[in-house]
Amino acid sequence: MRRLPVYILIQTSGAMKGEPIESIKVGLESMIASLRQDPFALESVQISIITFDRTPTEIVPMTELENLQIPFINQPSSAGTHLGEALQMLCNKVDTEVKLSTADRKGDWMPLLFIMADGRASDVQLFNQVVPQIKKRNFGSIVACCVGARRDISNLELFATTVVSLDTTDSSTFKQFFKWVSDSVGVGNRSIGASEGVLLPPPPEEVHTVI
Repeated sequence: MRRLPVYILIQTSGAMKGEPIESIKVGLESMIASLRQDPFALESVQISIITFDRTPTEIVPMTELENLQIPFINQPSSAGTHLGEALQMLCNKVDTEVKLSTADRKGDWMPLLFIMADGRASDVQLFNQVVPQIKKRNFGSIVACCVGARRDISNLELFATTVVSLDTTDSSTFKQFFKWVSDSVGVGNRSIGASEGVLLPPPPEEVHTVI
C-alpha cells in the first residue's frame, strides 16, 4: 500500500503557551481517532509531528496511524520562534522519508503539511532562505493555521497554499480545526510528481480562510 506522509508542525512558544497547547493535544487525539475510522487513512497515512520554539524537535517520527500515540508537548521558558530552522528540519525529513516513483516502483502520495503558528520568525535570514526550498518539496497541500493575538500571516503566505485563522484557541475550536485536517487528509490521495495540488474540503465556520 502506498503511503500518504503527513507532517504537522506546531509552535510551542509565544502564542501557543498555556491553554492553546493543551487544546492542540485534545484536537490531535480527536483527529487521530477520526482518521482511524477511514480505511484508506488507516492503511496509508503516516504522521510526523515537529514542535518548534528556539529549536525544532521531532516529537513523533514518521509513524503509521495505527501505532501513533500523542506524547507530552513541552513548552520552553525562554522566548524565540525559529520557524526557519523548523522548516529546514522539515525539508531534511521529506528528502529522507518520502519515496519517489521510479521506473519499477510507485512512490508515496504527495505529502501534506499542516503548520500551527503565529507566523512570526525569530530567525528571519534562515527563514527567507528556506522558503524557496519548501516550495521545491512538492507538497500536495500546505495549510498554515495562524493563531494568537499578535498573529502575522505575511510569513505564512510566502509558502503555504492555504492560510486559515482562528479567533480563539480553546479546545472546541481546535477540535473543529483538526476535524477539518482529518477530512483534508482523507482527500490527499495524489501521487508524488503530480502537477496539481489537493483540493481541500471547505473549512468549518470556526476556521476563517485567509488565502
